[in-house]
Amino acid sequence: MVQRGADVLDAIAFWTEEPGVGVLRSQPLRPPGDGDVLVRTLHTGVSRGTETSVFGGHVPASERVRMRAPFQEGDFPGPVKYGYLNVGVVEQGPATLRGRTVFTLFPHQSAFVVPAEAVVPVPDGVPARRAVLAGAVETAINVLWDAAPLLGDRVTVVGAGMIGCCVARLARGIPGVDVVLVDIDPSRHDIADRLGVRFAEPDAAPDHRDVVINTSGSDAGLQLALETVVTDGEVIEASWYADRPATLLLGGDFHSRRLTIRSSQVGTVSSRRRDNRTTSDRLALALRLLDDAAFDALLTAESSWRELPAVFAELSAGAGAGLCRTIDWGDAS
Repeated sequence: MVQRGADVLDAIAFWTEEPGVGVLRSQPLRPPGDGDVLVRTLHTGVSRGTETSVFGGHVPASERVRMRAPFQEGDFPGPVKYGYLNVGVVEQGPATLRGRTVFTLFPHQSAFVVPAEAVVPVPDGVPARRAVLAGAVETAINVLWDAAPLLGDRVTVVGAGMIGCCVARLARGIPGVDVVLVDIDPSRHDIADRLGVRFAEPDAAPDHRDVVINTSGSDAGLQLALETVVTDGEVIEASWYADRPATLLLGGDFHSRRLTIRSSQVGTVSSRRRDNRTTSDRLALALRLLDDAAFDALLTAESSWRELPAVFAELSAGAGAGLCRTIDWGDAS
């Protein structure tokens, strides 16, 4: 963060200039007014599925309004500044927030000014880097509100990505629930162990499951979910396919077993809780639930902010192993 004059600060921001091309830009900041906070970023996180879809220009025209992030600048497919996993420190603002570590649904940027109500303090027991997972845990909360597992249920989560792992970790906290995390990558077995849940590759996925949640982003994962849920069961589809088609085999026993596919998405609070929970309530709950060191298993890679254009190109190409890639902004001020 560089002072340009008495009232103007410059920050560094990551933009998708056009599909597949990322750049770092200087970003002038307005002075904070009454009720605003100036936040210096410590870490951001890359939401691999959604953000690489944005980077690759795969947001369908029909979804370009609904897909806008809270502090997005520009428009799809680009130039656009997009992102929503930001943890930083309040440097200016109300005394109750000054010096606090906060989570904000803000893009990849070294510093920013937003209304004070847009930031959520990170609980003291949650390390700043782990707090970037708040968006993923918030999504997992909504998925589980939609799925509504009961005591003793047999739960399968298909897809051991960032969202699937968060769903699995939260579901295991329900007494008597048996959670199996299914993925095509056998290396995810170790992560499942650290999350305290069972692991299976697709060929060994158990059947007759009371609740099956697909987070794999693949039609093969959704097909497996339909094949392994109980008769009269409901499959929760928590993947987002962007502009990719999904093909399913709906012959066989899909109709005779009276199966249901229900979508889940974080943009609005689950209908099961919408009358008595706000999005702010849900995000604050996510941050409280992150007071759990098991979530550190998901923090599998870290890069400097200087590498953001290369990081997005790598992830968009399908390279780069791991779950949550965090971005270190510690030396950007």
